[in-house]
Amino acid sequence: MIWRRLRERGVLGINARNASYTLRWNDRSRYPMVDDKLITKQLCEGSGIPVPKLLAVANHHFQLRGFADRLDAHESFVLKPVRGAMGNGIVVIVGREGADFVRSDGRLLSRDEFRYHTAGIISGLYSLAGHADRAMVEERLEVHSDFARIATRGVPDVRVIVYRGVPVMAMTRLPTKASGGRANLHQGAVGAGIDLVTGRTTHAILRNAPVTANPDTGLSVEDVLIPDWDRVLEIAVRATDHTELGYVGADVVVDETRGPVILELNARPGLAVQLANRIGLRLRLDAVDANAPQPGTPVEDRVALGLAIAREKDGVAA
Repeated sequence: MIWRRLRERGVLGINARNASYTLRWNDRSRYPMVDDKLITKQLCEGSGIPVPKLLAVANHHFQLRGFADRLDAHESFVLKPVRGAMGNGIVVIVGREGADFVRSDGRLLSRDEFRYHTAGIISGLYSLAGHADRAMVEERLEVHSDFARIATRGVPDVRVIVYRGVPVMAMTRLPTKASGGRANLHQGAVGAGIDLVTGRTTHAILRNAPVTANPDTGLSVEDVLIPDWDRVLEIAVRATDHTELGYVGADVVVDETRGPVILELNARPGLAVQLANRIGLRLRLDAVDANAPQPGTPVEDRVALGLAIAREKDGVAA
């Protein structure tokens, strides 16, 4: 009974996602375009799509001598693995206290600890498949003022699922104290579904359980308008176009001064977006297949198709 009900509501499982979407539409030869954050950054920059500014890169352990000193001109920044996943290994620095760095959760990080953590990144401690990696440092984006009420511990992002060039579902991921200021659901961030048509948050989850409020403040995370929503969808679609992958999660941050910026892309986006929106993905994916846009279809037309499908399928699954 429950499986039939889930199928009727179009819920997509992990096996079906892998077999029918990621394996079918994502050529593995193109995975480096999204698995390597530096390649993704270069790809977007070359296409005029905004990304966070790159501050430093360490490719080898010998480069760690003086690596922290290269960042002295920056009060805040984000250290991350180039090939990391699920938010692992990311350190968000929000300030300084003497010679130490101040993390987003308020803890201090000495320069020796910073070097040790960066060495772990290069050794592959946080990378996909545990392979040797590189460490990158990016500018820390600023929370858009419209987000400030519901995101108090870090910078939220918006995950947009793009299928065959059409945006089909989205959620915003809100950092919490538990997530250490990182916008990652596996780390304890809140995931709030977004009405694709209006750009307003609808329902929310925390560790896959329904919630209505930010656990740190008690303030509602529902019915919040995502800033510059049209632009968020536009650059999400444009960025995925350049990967030549058919099923992608585009992570967008709405910066206070720069507006929407592509943070990274994911060829294996998780399925929690369905829980956050309380609707299955399959109905929307099937609708895209039935109305597949022709090559060369303008971005605005494909965004309009995604909105039309969302408007129709939300009513079907209610």
